[in-house]
Amino acid sequence: MKHWTLDQVAWDRFDPSKVDPEVIPLVKAAAMVERNGDDYALYLKSVFRDDPDFQYAADNWAVEEVQHGDALGRWASLADASFDYPAAFARYRAGYTIDIKADASIRGSRTGELIARCMVETGTSSYYTALGEASDEPVLKEICRLIAADEYRHFKLFYDHMKRYLARENLSFPKRLRVALGRVGETEDDELAFAFHCSNDAPGVAYEHNRCITGYMGRAMGFYRFRHIERGMGMIFKSIGLEPRGRVSGLAARAAWKLLCWRRDRYRQAMAREVAANGNALPAQQAA
Repeated sequence: MKHWTLDQVAWDRFDPSKVDPEVIPLVKAAAMVERNGDDYALYLKSVFRDDPDFQYAADNWAVEEVQHGDALGRWASLADASFDYPAAFARYRAGYTIDIKADASIRGSRTGELIARCMVETGTSSYYTALGEASDEPVLKEICRLIAADEYRHFKLFYDHMKRYLARENLSFPKRLRVALGRVGETEDDELAFAFHCSNDAPGVAYEHNRCITGYMGRAMGFYRFRHIERGMGMIFKSIGLEPRGRVSGLAARAAWKLLCWRRDRYRQAMAREVAANGNALPAQQAA
């Protein structure tokens, strides 16, 4: 069951004077990805087609994911009256598809699939926590807090099922680590980049992966603080069977933080070059 509803959000507290313009493109893109939870649930239910308990859990998970997208889409429409959330999502759904009738997990095992889901929930829980803490706009702060709490519960949901399958499949530690690292590396694939394109570029503007992923990451990475990475690293370690708190986890968190800062600066430099070349980091918005 849902832990909250859209009607419970204090929409009347929306304060346009406290909206950070750099946040709006991120929220628009996040709305696309979250709203697509229905398709991911169909994929998961196909992979776990003979597991009614997990299928039931996937259905409930999708309901909350869709609500996340609708909440973010509604906020983005308040922050930018020109944003057409349903139309943007229709573009995204038409151009980004996954195999909803998969015979098996793309991760090679059901344990691997659930580890990958744990990675996703780790990332989203950390991201919405970071975004909410950085925002001064009260409605976005509330939405991010609610979503981050959901995503943390979703992590526990997938983690509990992962332990159940790990006992059956006995996936080796190297394979678990490979799945986790591989899924973390997929954050720069077309899912987020195309979401950024569909929600921020005007219709008719060609999709360019590098431009779009730069526009997203260059903004998003700026909201993280070390504490978010440290907490996320503990969740990652727990997912692959390592001690979530300790010297090794701490060293990994510091290394990940340095890498994030390096990548953030690289993306920001690329954004600056885009501004210099086009006069706007989101040229399609200017033309819309």
